[in-house]
Amino acid sequence: MIIIPAIDLKNGKCVRLKQGRADDSKVYSDKPTDMARHWVEEGAQYLHVVDLDGAFQGEPVHTAVVRKIVEAIDIPVELGGGLRTDDDIRCVLDCGVERAIIGTRAAENPDSFAALVAEFGERIVVGIDAKDGIVQGRGWVDASGLTAVELGKKMDALGVRTIIYTDIATDGMMMGTNVEGTAEMCRAVSCDVIASGGVTDIKDVQALRALDCNNLVGAIVGKALYEERVSLKDLM
Repeated sequence: MIIIPAIDLKNGKCVRLKQGRADDSKVYSDKPTDMARHWVEEGAQYLHVVDLDGAFQGEPVHTAVVRKIVEAIDIPVELGGGLRTDDDIRCVLDCGVERAIIGTRAAENPDSFAALVAEFGERIVVGIDAKDGIVQGRGWVDASGLTAVELGKKMDALGVRTIIYTDIATDGMMMGTNVEGTAEMCRAVSCDVIASGGVTDIKDVQALRALDCNNLVGAIVGKALYEERVSLKDLM
């Protein structure tokens, strides 16, 4: 299981939100490329980037910034936020992003994923963002009616290779991660799962590892790193 630092982009800056609320953000850097280099220097093996403005507006906003990040570092980058059309997905993959994270489209039009997987294979990742077990879309403001596990099973059956499971209630709160929800997702699917939301210290990572789920391949960490509650090196 690898530790994946996160960079969330809003108005061209590196920020963190609480529970995905656009009106509750804190700026940590106005130079996202420098931040990406910092995480590489700390030993990151992968970088998780979210275009928050794209998620709220429904189309990519920070493609130029993401391109600069990709060109500045030598580790793979995964990107989510506003990727709802095939053209948007092709665009970000063409700019050097290794994996495109699709959330809202998965919840609203899951049947379209068979074609996406056929074209892009493992470069398509599904982001399942849930609150109280129910999938949320469109920047985490619309409930889909699907449970996280239901959507996970659908995506798994369509050939998706990786799911990022985020518990919205814990995201940015630094109060621990939803270990039970992560375990339920891992045991419901055969594809790889990356945990996200609430990872705060070493004990949280140890709790995820203790699940002994072979398909739990990573954990995304954001605010705890920026607030220096824990270091990337210590988590690794």
